[in-house]
Formats: sequence, structure tokens, C-alpha cells
Amino acid sequence: MFIFLDESGQFHKNHHDEYFVIGSFTIGDTKRTAKRFRAWCRSKFPKKICRQSEIKYSDSGITDELRLKTIKYICNLDVRIRFSFIKKENIPDEYRTKTSVESGLLYTAIVGETLETYLPADDLLFHVFCDQRPLKGISKKEFVEKIKTHLLLNLPKGGQVKIEMVDSKEYPNIQIADWVVGGLACYLNKRHLGEEIFSLLKNNIIGEGREMFKDYWENRYNKKPNQ
Repeated sequence: MFIFLDESGQFHKNHHDEYFVIGSFTIGDTKRTAKRFRAWCRSKFPKKICRQSEIKYSDSGITDELRLKTIKYICNLDVRIRFSFIKKENIPDEYRTKTSVESGLLYTAIVGETLETYLPADDLLFHVFCDQRPLKGISKKEFVEKIKTHLLLNLPKGGQVKIEMVDSKEYPNIQIADWVVGGLACYLNKRHLGEEIFSLLKNNIIGEGREMFKDYWENRYNKKPNQ
């Protein structure tokens, strides 16, 4: 199983979005999908944008019409989407310091929860490609080991987990993940085109999005003494 994953948003409170989102997808033929997305970008986007090494969902030079057409095209590639999200005000104390958020550890936890939605699985190889991202407070090696530990218990005997943090400029399938998660974040954060985009994506979404720590603070304050 090959999984491509990207994120949208920031954890710090000054960022305007209410939600941080992790989006991911699987596809039957990864090379064919990458080739088709490259061809779409070359043929449909203006020349100025086409020359870029990657075209992101958030690029300002894209019209609403082209953004919706690209999301529709991605859905027609038969991507199978799973996603997780967290409302930033619900970030638990264990990930907070006096002045900031332990973003590396929190990102690792959300990625782990997102990937867990693919389990149990019969595949012996669980290969995950993530976009490169700074991991504050945790090394890349620690990130990989934590994710592996999270997943291996639920894989068949002999199963293998491979996690790669790659440059999205060289991986069209990560660029597709950027479009998927950008659209999901647009919907969750109630931005322009959000409803239209979600109506295109929803038939490709497997299950429901997983909201993390939704009831954390409510449960904490309602917890009885000595419980």
C-alpha cells in the first residue's frame, strides 16, 4: 500500500485558520496517476504557472473555475481519501508550553492517527510518503520510529512500514495530496469555495474525517475529583 500525505495550516494561535488538517490518499497505479497529473498541469494551467516546479492549491494565480476543475480531475483519478483534523483551541496541555506548541510531537500524533485509519490491512508493505516539514522538538528519525511503532502492531505478521519525507517538487502525488488537503481545509475553515470543493471530494472520501481531541477540554473540566 502506497499512501501520500500532506498538511494544511499551522498550530500557532496567530494563524487565521481554525483547523489544522492532514489529508492523505491511496491509488492503484501511482506512476500512472503522477503522469496524468503532470499532463493536466502542463495543459490546463497558464504558462507562467506551468513553469513552476509545482503548482499548489493555494497559488494565487489560479482562478476559481480552474481550481474546481482541478479538484474534479483529481477525483476522477480515483484517489481514495482519508483525513484527520484538529481544532486548534482543543490542543491538549501535553503539547503546549508557556509560549508555544510542541508542533513536532503534535504533528507526529496526528499523522499516526490518520494512518491508523488505513488499518487493519492485508498489505505487507505500508509505504508512506510525507511532504518535508520542520519538526520542532523531534528529529526526523524519531518521527519515523514513532510512526512505525504506531502502525506495526496492526499489520499482518511480516508486515513492513516505510516512512519517507520527500520534496513535493519531485513527487506529483504529494502535489495531489496538497490539493486534496487544501480543499479539505478550505471546507473545514469555511473559506471561499469550501462547500463546492467538498461536494466534489466527498465521494472519494473513505469513512469520515477523524477529529482529534474533540472532547479533551470538556472531559478534563467535567472529570470528577480522584477519577
